[in-house]
Amino acid sequence: MSESKGDHDHLKIHQELGRRIAGKEARKLKARRQHTSIWFGLGTFGIIGWSVAIPVVIGVLVGAWIDSNLPSQFSWTLMLLLLGVILGSLNAWSWINRERQIIEDEGETDDE
Repeated sequence: MSESKGDHDHLKIHQELGRRIAGKEARKLKARRQHTSIWFGLGTFGIIGWSVAIPVVIGVLVGAWIDSNLPSQFSWTLMLLLLGVILGSLNAWSWINRERQIIEDEGETDDE
C-alpha cells in the first residue's frame, strides 16, 4: 500500500516541527550552561548606558572648560554635549550590533 501525497506532506510537517523544537531546546540548554540571568541582562544595560554616558560627560566637561577659558558667541558645552550623545549612541549601536551578530552566528551553528 503506497503513501498518499497528503500523508507525505503530513510527515514532512511533523519532521519540520520536530527539528524546530529540537533547535529551541538546544538553545535553551546552551543558555542555561552559560548561566545567563537577570543580572547578566542588567549588566548589559549598564554597559550600554556607560558607553553613552562617558562620551557625554567628557563632552560637557571639555565644553565647560573651553567656555570658561575661551569665551565665544556660541556654547561649546552644548555643542560638545550633542557630539558626546552622537558618539555615545554610535558606540552603543556598534556594541549591540556586534553582540547581535555573535548571537546570530551561534544560532546558525546550533541549527546545523
